[in-house]
Amino acid sequence: MMKDLNVNLDMSKILREQLRNYIDITDVEFDYILSHFSFKKFKKHQFLIQEGQFVLNDYFLLSGCVKSYYTDEIGKIHILLFAIQDWWITDYEAYYYHKNAKVNIDCLEDTEVLCLSNENREKLCREFHQVEHFFRKKTNRRNVALQNRILSLLSSSAKERYEKFVQDYPSLVQKLPKHIVAAYLGVTRETLSRLYAPNN
Repeated sequence: MMKDLNVNLDMSKILREQLRNYIDITDVEFDYILSHFSFKKFKKHQFLIQEGQFVLNDYFLLSGCVKSYYTDEIGKIHILLFAIQDWWITDYEAYYYHKNAKVNIDCLEDTEVLCLSNENREKLCREFHQVEHFFRKKTNRRNVALQNRILSLLSSSAKERYEKFVQDYPSLVQKLPKHIVAAYLGVTRETLSRLYAPNN
């Protein structure tokens, strides 16, 4: 059940607003749903999830920014996605199927999250049809976003991927180090610097 959440009740409004964008719930129902989350703070560079770790939670970001990435056999980092306020993130294969993580998720800045265990998620879905509907809608959106990201990596030029990144993450363009953006786009830092050039 919810631990230490009373220190940041104002932040819980972010989750309330997201839920109400998809489903109708009363204040009493929301308080009950919220009681199934725990609240955590992470410092910049701290891990939410490390490769090989057993994954307990799905994370809803209240503040901050994190990246999910995979390190291949030769040590190259492949960034899968970012998450900022109002986004959910975890290693979903590990979370759903009780496996160890294949990816790392770490903080690009100080971050606050609400944590939802798979057990509590399933409990809420059993008890509230609306909550099950909410998570189904979120899963659908995530699946579409993942497919579009894969198609972009397969078929788009570096310039097109950069332009899409600027469109999708305008608040991150100036915030993130260029080597992080380059790893996400699948290009070298030199290529990215050319894309940043004003007349490109």
